[in-house]
Amino acid sequence: MRLDKYLMVSRIIKRRTVSNNACDSEKVSVNGRVVKASYNVKVGDIIEVTFGERTLKVRVKDIKEHTLKSNAAELYEVIDQ
Repeated sequence: MRLDKYLMVSRIIKRRTVSNNACDSEKVSVNGRVVKASYNVKVGDIIEVTFGERTLKVRVKDIKEHTLKSNAAELYEVIDQ
């Protein structure tokens, strides 16, 4: 699954266009490397997203095309906030 779509489905970022813009602005890195929105996310990847002053670091636990809002947090594990 593409990184921008994963960020949206997991509800880390609410809209796909916003997640796409964050990737283009180099605010998202995977496994320590800045990547584009088209990066193919795999289970075990560590994603870091910078929101202004704050950085969210998560580990990918599962990949699903669709999920309910209540189950979205099951797709990742927060490592550092």
